[in-house]
Amino acid sequence: MRRSWILTKLFSCLCLSLIALCGCDRGGASSSPPPSSSPPREGIGPRLETEVTAQPGQPKTQVSAERPRIVAFGNSLTAGLGVSPDQSYPAHLQRILDAAGYAYQVVNAGVSGETTAGGVRRVSWVLNNKPAIVILELGGNDGLRGLSLQETKANLERIIQQLQQASVTVVLAGMKLPPNYGQDYTGGFEALYQALAKQYRLKMIPFFLDGVAGSSSLNQADGIHPTGEGYRLIVERVFPTLKPLLERNR
Repeated sequence: MRRSWILTKLFSCLCLSLIALCGCDRGGASSSPPPSSSPPREGIGPRLETEVTAQPGQPKTQVSAERPRIVAFGNSLTAGLGVSPDQSYPAHLQRILDAAGYAYQVVNAGVSGETTAGGVRRVSWVLNNKPAIVILELGGNDGLRGLSLQETKANLERIIQQLQQASVTVVLAGMKLPPNYGQDYTGGFEALYQALAKQYRLKMIPFFLDGVAGSSSLNQADGIHPTGEGYRLIVERVFPTLKPLLERNR
């Protein structure tokens, strides 16, 4: 008799737990940016959706309409795959801006696994954030997948054109590939960023991972994604490129 009562009690508790879990699943809809229409891709990390006005995994915050925005538009190197939200490069950049007295809000628009084609599909979402500046960090996954250099350049060009047509200042983050992809491909890949920066008169970060790529102490175990300290050093090197664009909002 006692055993039957215990089993009944356990069954009741299990039912209550399942009801509670179902209630959580029916919570508010995510406010993440719309994912690109392509399936998960190999390359620089798995897909990751991020909040519109917050770092990945953080709740959205209210931002003053009078505070101009810098949108960090990229793949997992922007999203901060493998590190805590406050160690991603947009989070480090926000701290540096605040400490230096620049009144900007940094928006993390990084999506892991993103290619330049996926970036083209997300431009309208980026523009909905009304950015003053966009740091464009895309193309790494194209290169790692060996995609056509002409296609990668054309996609980046479309993104740049749409941003400039909306009077957004674009900062282009250059990328490089490991030498095992062959001299012709790696050389052409690096050169396409330089050509775009010259053609569209963009401020350019020559190599986004400069001083960090190849360092075992500054990268995670995959050898691709920086650690929190690696991202901090990246921002230190990126900031001088941004600084001339920020003076008006100090």
